[in-house]
This record gives sequence, C-alpha cells and structure tokens, in this order.
Amino acid sequence: MAKVLKVDSDHPGKEIIEEAAKIIKDGRLVALPTETVYGLGADALNEKAVRKIFEIKGRPLDKPLSILIGKKKDLKQYVQEIPKSAQVLIERFWPGPLTLIFRASSLIPNIMMGENNTIGIRMPDCMIALEIVQASGVSLACPSANLSGRPPPTKAEEVIKNLGEKIDLILAGGETKVGVESTVLDMTTSFPTMVREGALKREEIEEVVGKVL
Repeated sequence: MAKVLKVDSDHPGKEIIEEAAKIIKDGRLVALPTETVYGLGADALNEKAVRKIFEIKGRPLDKPLSILIGKKKDLKQYVQEIPKSAQVLIERFWPGPLTLIFRASSLIPNIMMGENNTIGIRMPDCMIALEIVQASGVSLACPSANLSGRPPPTKAEEVIKNLGEKIDLILAGGETKVGVESTVLDMTTSFPTMVREGALKREEIEEVVGKVL
C-alpha cells in the first residue's frame, strides 16, 4: 500500500519534497497534486519508470504522455524549436494549465513521444509539483493519477482508492484548485491547434495569439 503524506499545497515541507524526489530519482512513482488534477509522476527520461505509468493506469502505449518542467528555461533541452507564438503563450500562461506540443529533442525517449516525434510540455502552477521537479533534477511524466477511462482525480482520496496498492507514495494536498485538466495546444502546425480544451478556453488563447484551429 502506498505511503500517504499530508502536505500543504502552498508551503510543502522540505523533508516531504525530498522524500518524493528520491522516489522519483529511484525510478518509482509518486502521485501528487497539481493545480489542475492529481498526477502520477515518474522521471520522464527513465523509460522503465515511464512504462510503469502505462502499466498501472492501463493506458494504451499509443497515447503519449506529457512532461512537467520546473522552470521555463528547462524547455529548451526537450524541444527542437520554440515558435514565436509558443513563446508568447508561455509568457502569458506559464506557470499554469496549458500544455504545449513541440517537436521533441533527442533527449525524449520514444515511449514518451506522440506522432511525428512530438512531446507535450507544461509548467504547473503548483508549489508541490514545482518543488518536486526542482528537487529531483528531472522532468516528470505526469498524466492524471487515475485508471484509464475513469475521471481525473481532484482529491487524494480518489487516488488512494484507485492506485493506492500500485504505487509508492501519495501526497495528499487537498482538493486541486482548478479541478479540470490542462488545455492542450499543438504548436507544430501552421496555426496553434487545440487538441483538448481544458482549464483555458479557446477565446482566452485567441486573445493572445490570434487564430486557433
């Protein structure tokens, strides 16, 4: 059964963050809150750890994962290029509930990539998630912490019920602030293309970059 630790979303304790970071670095899994929903985190560059996410969630391997980063500057190492429109969106909406899809760099394992070698990346607006990324020194593969086909969890109790016997640690940080998954935009197309409308609405994005497909 997973260890469950209560944590303050705004002021997570150093010892708890370090414990979670060590589990991540060891190639194991941690469920943690973000501002959107609870995520299931693993080292995004550790293919064996990432494969555990697919197995535990029952997620098809052809449904790629996205990455959480801790600082905007970290983006450059994971992508081939950053279009001007993406840079504008990053300045406006990161950290926040917006996942952007780019052409992946050679650092990204094949298991993480979508069609045409793409990767979705987000900087979350959640101190717990940011501090774990920074303390572990790695980016996180972090899909919602649910079994595939079930609603994304917004409370730790839902994670405990569904994944408690399958992972190592669950950080219980209360109910997530947004409660809806991030919006996903593909930035590899001629115009930004909305893959999933989530916490950010199309109109909000078009106010910043114009036309969205």
